[in-house]
Amino acid sequence: MNGPSSLDLASLLPAVSAIARAAGAAIRAVAAGDMDRVHKTDGSPVTAADHASERSILPALAALTPDIPIVSEEAVAAGRVPDVTGGRFWLVDPLDGTREYVAGNGEYAVCIGLVVAFVPVLGVLHGPASDVTWAGAGAGTATRKEADGAPVPVACRVPPAEGIDILVSRSHGRNDRMADFIAERGLRVRQLDPLGSALKFARVAEGVADLYPRLAPTCEWDTASGHALVLAAGGHVETLDGAPLLYGKPKFLNPDFLVWGAG
Repeated sequence: MNGPSSLDLASLLPAVSAIARAAGAAIRAVAAGDMDRVHKTDGSPVTAADHASERSILPALAALTPDIPIVSEEAVAAGRVPDVTGGRFWLVDPLDGTREYVAGNGEYAVCIGLVVAFVPVLGVLHGPASDVTWAGAGAGTATRKEADGAPVPVACRVPPAEGIDILVSRSHGRNDRMADFIAERGLRVRQLDPLGSALKFARVAEGVADLYPRLAPTCEWDTASGHALVLAAGGHVETLDGAPLLYGKPKFLNPDFLVWGAG
């Protein structure tokens, strides 16, 4: 099994960012036309845009790193699951936040993450609605890029003295578990902000928010890209008991986890 040092992550990052942006363009093209929606066997929605994005990403990633298997949400749903026991693989969510996409609120993302030794080492998050791309591959490399502008370095912030800003899922965040989580830890909360999709990772990485507790189910393709980005920005991603959130788990299912910034 090869470690991160055997891959040129610095060279991969702009190439993967370009792949994510091309997928975003494919999503926008569908948004202008066919918004047909169906539901998968697990009840989650899938649209023509999910498939258009995946068709854009998979051949481009395969050409970029032909020896690294790709785990992609819609491919897995169709039964195409590669062997990831070697610990090095891509995790792709071609359109994270499909409910938000259908609702038309812009809170959806293209997510591409690279896992090595079962840990995310490179992540690209692209917001098609805003044409903003966040990327990172190792400590101190996190950036935010608007449209065709130059990438600007970003970093997690030290929490404000007056209280922390917590991000919650727009679909799953406001519930008794979240209230109990805040009360049990005695958190001093300034704001509780709902936001869809993996964009919550980006907000923590760029120092706009301090904490994202995820107390509802996710899959690894939902989190790998944002996880790598937060690590690159100086933040942390752990399970509720303080263990590292690792990848390549059975059925690619995550336990509950916490994302937080500096400190």
